[in-house]
Amino acid sequence: MKKCRRCTKTASIHITEIREGKAIAVHLCESCAREYLEKGAPADSSTGLESDDVTAATKTQAVKSDLPPCRHCGISFEEFREHGRFGCPHDYTHFQKELQPLLENIHEDTQHIGKQPRRLLIGTADQTRLVQLRSLQRDAIEEEEYETAAQLRDEIAALELQLRQSTGPRN
Repeated sequence: MKKCRRCTKTASIHITEIREGKAIAVHLCESCAREYLEKGAPADSSTGLESDDVTAATKTQAVKSDLPPCRHCGISFEEFREHGRFGCPHDYTHFQKELQPLLENIHEDTQHIGKQPRRLLIGTADQTRLVQLRSLQRDAIEEEEYETAAQLRDEIAALELQLRQSTGPRN
C-alpha cells in the first residue's frame, strides 16, 4: 500500500497531474486529498508533494548515462526503459541497481510475498535465502570484508547441502 505524501496514513486517493508535459502521480489519504483539492493543485513542489514517478525517473536518468550495455545481448538501460523489455536473462543482474528503485516504486517492495504455484513451494524459501546469501557474499568480497565473506561461504555450503539432501538424487 502506498503511503500519503503529506502524512503517514495509507493513500486512498491517487491523482495524476500533468506538469510541464510530464505525468506526475500524487498519492494522498482521504483527508489530505480533500484539503489538496480544496486549495487547488500546487503550481510547484514546495508543498512536499514530490511524485514517486518523478523521483524514480530522476534517479534512473542520473544513472543511465554511465551504464555500459549488457555484454551478453548488448541492450542498454535506455533501450529497456524505452521498450519495457530486456534482451536476455543476464540483464536482470546487470541492471540490478537501476531496477531496485523501479521495483520499489511499482510494487512497493523488491521481494515477492504473493501466491506461488504449489509445485514450486518445496525449497523455495531456501532457494531465495541462498540467492540472498550469495549476493551478500559478493558485496562482502567487493568491500574486502573477508571474515564476513567466509562466514557467508560456510552458511551457503550448509544450505546447499541441506537442499541437496531434501531434493534427493536427480536423474
